[in-house]
Amino acid sequence: MDYQAITYTVRNSVAQITLNRPDMMNALNTQMRAEITHAFKAAEKDARVVVLTGAGRAFCSGQDLGDGGSAASLDLERTLRDEYVPMLKAIFDCRVPTIAAVNGPAAGAGANLALAADVVIASEDAYFVQAFTRIGLIPDAGGTYWLPRQIGAAKAMGAALFADKISAQQAEQWGMIYEVAPAATFADHVAGRAAHLAQGPTVAYRQLKKAIRGSFENSLDDQLALEAKLQGRCGKTRDFQEGVVAFLEKRKAVYEGR
Repeated sequence: MDYQAITYTVRNSVAQITLNRPDMMNALNTQMRAEITHAFKAAEKDARVVVLTGAGRAFCSGQDLGDGGSAASLDLERTLRDEYVPMLKAIFDCRVPTIAAVNGPAAGAGANLALAADVVIASEDAYFVQAFTRIGLIPDAGGTYWLPRQIGAAKAMGAALFADKISAQQAEQWGMIYEVAPAATFADHVAGRAAHLAQGPTVAYRQLKKAIRGSFENSLDDQLALEAKLQGRCGKTRDFQEGVVAFLEKRKAVYEGR
């Protein structure tokens, strides 16, 4: 695909997808959603970790309300079903670890786009806002799924009803994101985190995602059985063998991702 609304690069097993409509604060339009979907599907084949970030001062300002005509003519159900769902599933189902590097404001669907990633790292001057009720809507793009699981029903309800800005620091305290990094060193920090994952045991990361996600629906017995099954898969990998040998030899493991 010839990307127009995003940029896509792969270097040292790290794929970086950059939302590239800085003049629109990287608002999501039909083209961008299709390109994000395509890029994530490509990235899981091309790389061992994916970083999603924004160009310019914003991460993503949410839905481009000027895309596709007037508000009265928007078919929001169709847009969510046919464009957002494939995009969010491509991120959530990605076979390698995903990092949302939130470099600035993340609003509405843009906030929930970030929360679809495995790990969210935010710049200290970034913020999140569930802006939907400001225009008479409910949180979408997975917001009603991610938020209650990450910060609990009480915080999720308040964030959705009041549409308050949630600073990066507050989001970290609430458990909505993984960590906050200084703005001056944000890009280097994210690059270091991505490099760590790109050099890690990729198959184990894949099974880890399945185990943690499964725990929300499983009983203890079911989860213990799932752990055993997935650990069995990890135990058959070359990376496990390398990890054990490296431990015994007191050296850093060199993982191949298989």
